Amino acid sequence: MEKRKFTLDGSFSSVQKNRRQFASPGLSAGSGIDRRKFLAGTAGGMAAALLNSWPLQAMAAQALPVAADSDWDAGVVRHLLPTVNDTRILLKTSLLRPLATPPLLRIEGGGTTRRIEGRMNDTSGEFWQFYAEDLTPSIHYQLSLQDGSGASLCEPWPLATFPAPQQRPDQARMMFYTCAGGPQGSYRGIGDRSGNLPTEIRNRLLRRGLSFTPDAVIANGDHIYWDLHTWQGENPGGLSAAGQRSNFDYQGQVFGGSNEAAMKMAVDSQIIPVYGTDFRSTPVFFLQDDHDHWENDSPLSYPVPWFQLQLARATQQLYYPEFLADSARPAGLPWSMRSERGDLSESFGTLRYGQLAEVLLYDVRRTLNVGDLNAAFLDSAVEQWLHERTASHDTRHLVHVPSNPPGWSAGKWGEWYPDVLDRDTGSLTTSVTKPYWRQGWLDQHDRLLQSLTDMRHRTPLVISGDLHAIGMGEIQRSGSLDLRANPVTTVLSGPVGTSIRGFPSVVRGIGSTPSAHLDLNEQVAPLEEHGFTLVDFLQDRTEVRLFKWDVNSQSVDAIDTLEPFHTIELEAPA
Repeated sequence: MEKRKFTLDGSFSSVQKNRRQFASPGLSAGSGIDRRKFLAGTAGGMAAALLNSWPLQAMAAQALPVAADSDWDAGVVRHLLPTVNDTRILLKTSLLRPLATPPLLRIEGGGTTRRIEGRMNDTSGEFWQFYAEDLTPSIHYQLSLQDGSGASLCEPWPLATFPAPQQRPDQARMMFYTCAGGPQGSYRGIGDRSGNLPTEIRNRLLRRGLSFTPDAVIANGDHIYWDLHTWQGENPGGLSAAGQRSNFDYQGQVFGGSNEAAMKMAVDSQIIPVYGTDFRSTPVFFLQDDHDHWENDSPLSYPVPWFQLQLARATQQLYYPEFLADSARPAGLPWSMRSERGDLSESFGTLRYGQLAEVLLYDVRRTLNVGDLNAAFLDSAVEQWLHERTASHDTRHLVHVPSNPPGWSAGKWGEWYPDVLDRDTGSLTTSVTKPYWRQGWLDQHDRLLQSLTDMRHRTPLVISGDLHAIGMGEIQRSGSLDLRANPVTTVLSGPVGTSIRGFPSVVRGIGSTPSAHLDLNEQVAPLEEHGFTLVDFLQDRTEVRLFKWDVNSQSVDAIDTLEPFHTIELEAPA
């Protein structure tokens, strides 16, 4: 299909004009992006010049294709990722060329037109964000981007705000997945691939999920893989191969100079072509996990070093939205801030869809405490917020979405559970002490499960990521807690980009296994395949559908017609 062009004045396409305006020498509007020529002809070229002596420079020579949408003209926009609540929009975007003056976001709908000036996220003008508040709930707005002279940067697109807390929508659909990051892998056919899934396949999986028109998307952790240190092998704690290639100045600031250029080169290819502009009309909620702090979870990685915290925060600042304010979420939670963009949170989010559903998102890595006396994954204020919202009665459904999954163990250090791999038997055991693991983590886990099973007015549901698997089970006991009267359904949402070595059975010698601390009725034992989960919230029930695609037995074309392989209905209490 020929790409449709739009015009605002009946003459030559405004986007085409902009493409001419933004084209570097050697680039034409219809050509693919040659990243070497692009960098050489932009402010990004100055950053690339800083890396001439770096091994990381090779990354700049890689093409960075952005998936094309034949029905929408992206113009000079590389990626668009919006989030919303009932009255606010926060949008992150990047452009093919830097802008010297702030672009404008035009928002039309509800009988009004607003213009929001962009806020520059980087130091070169390639990355921008837009924040709008005092919008009307449940309105389909029309958005458009313009440069400072009024020329369009891309085709307009629609985006809707969520229902207000007092509204009663009949249904909502949400898409969940995990582990979409990773450097570009290779794929030569069924069963013949290496590394992470190629970008094109990840993009295709996500597009299949979007074809079911979810009202929101939850990306649960591991959006990038660029671990700076090793966690096993001959040199634990030393610089990894990625760390050596990056050659960061750990005593410098992230933004400005070579550190910013290196960060962009490491992250751009893991996010921008995977998402492109496909999600422009679908609100996204990005929850960070261990690899998003540029490290694997190991005793050598926590507390997270300050420079890597800055890398994690900078990645979020550039590429995907923080969590918008919510009246029922305390403004003073850790890693939250009050600014001209309202009360934003980097690590703890709320997806509220009227009176129908509330999704609580929480990163267990950012506040992880490893001390003997105060060991916990979550800060006490965060845990209190979770308990209070779980006990609330103002939504029909409530779901916990932690970055670390309850239910299963792979024997790794940074889990809720004490299970560890017994090399002699090849199975998990609790009879051997797990090095550096803390009882306080499990105690907090049990308190959260107690809160969920006490929620008799709703069906307890947890949807998580991290374990690179698709699975589902029902927790009926946790330690001394008897949950059988109101068991907790736990779901592994499915990975999108995992490499072969990312699967627990390969890297750890054992797949995801129910913890000995639990009685877990596995409805779907964890499958190390790629996929995603769709959840439909209705007034009387919740429907959960699991999707999977097997790189070893299915063609890429099969992705476009994927259907759920397992579905359950969770009836809501009367």
